[in-house]
Amino acid sequence: MVRQVKLQDAKAIADIYNEYVVHSVATFDTEPVQEEEMRTRITEISSSFPYFVYEEDKKIVGYCYAHTWKERAAYRYTLETTVYLSSGHTGKGIGTLLMQKLIEACRENGYCALIACITEGNEASNILHERLGFKQVSRFKKVGLKFDRWLDVIDYELLLAPTHG
Repeated sequence: MVRQVKLQDAKAIADIYNEYVVHSVATFDTEPVQEEEMRTRITEISSSFPYFVYEEDKKIVGYCYAHTWKERAAYRYTLETTVYLSSGHTGKGIGTLLMQKLIEACRENGYCALIACITEGNEASNILHERLGFKQVSRFKKVGLKFDRWLDVIDYELLLAPTHG
């Protein structure tokens, strides 16, 4: 089931995220995040933006949230999205359910555009976002270095019905 994040979810979220930190290029963090740091991140993000978890048998197996894309005031109706699933729970539609809930919450809160920044080669994330209606809008070459490998980032955008302007 999809529900709002709670601070008690910090350890489970850190565990999911740290698998990506240590074993993949999906995130550009290079050191695992401690539970207390994740609790701080959750507090900061969820106080202003939608943040959801997917709970299965009382265990968090995925999460997603939206956050500031750029700091300048003119960007205030655009958010960046993030979604992660625990290993063994990909390909089951959980990412889709989480992202659908996130998109709807962003739409209801008056946001106009969502941006997903995806490391080149993350085909599962590309497919997920394309199925949700995101369109590729840019590609940045060699903007990250992880595991002694230069990495490209592809940006996807989803335009929501504007409620401003």
